[in-house]
Amino acid sequence: MNLAAFTHASLAIQIHIIVAILAFLIGGYVLLRRKGDRLHRNLGKVWVALMAITALTSFAIHTIRMIGPFSPIHILSLVTLVSLWVAVRAARRRDIARHLGTMRMLYVYALLGAGAFTFLPGRLMNRIAFHGDHPWIGYATVGAALLLAGFVTVKAFPGVARRLGLSA
Repeated sequence: MNLAAFTHASLAIQIHIIVAILAFLIGGYVLLRRKGDRLHRNLGKVWVALMAITALTSFAIHTIRMIGPFSPIHILSLVTLVSLWVAVRAARRRDIARHLGTMRMLYVYALLGAGAFTFLPGRLMNRIAFHGDHPWIGYATVGAALLLAGFVTVKAFPGVARRLGLSA
C-alpha cells in the first residue's frame, strides 16, 4: 500500500476516498443484515450521508476532463444524488420494494461498479493499493468487482436472474 500517493492527493480526493470506503463497508453490512429495525434505519442514514458526500466531493475532482472540467462519471454523481432522494422518499412512504431496489442499485453500480474502475492502471487507487509495482492487478480487481456486482445483482434482483436464465 502506498499511502504517500493518498497523502499527496487533494483534500477533495482524500475525503472522497475515505467516505466511499466507509460507504462500501457500511452499505455491504446493511444489505446483508436484517432489515427494518432501528440499527438498519440509523446505519441507512449514515450510508445515505456518506454516499451524498461521495457524490458531492466528486464535483471537486477534475482529473479526467472531457466536458469542460467534468467527465461522464459526474453524470453518475448526479444520478446518485437523485437516487438517494428517491430511495429515502420511498422508505418514508413505506414503498419498501422501491427503497430496497434503489439502494441495492446504488450499492452495486455506484460503489462496486464505478469504484472498481478507480483501480485501473494509471488511476490513483491503483497506485495507492498496488504501489505501482504491479499495475496490471488493477485489471484483475476490476474483473473481480464486476463478477461480485453481477453476483449481487442476481441475488438482489431475482427477476434479473430469471430473465437471464440464471435461476433454477
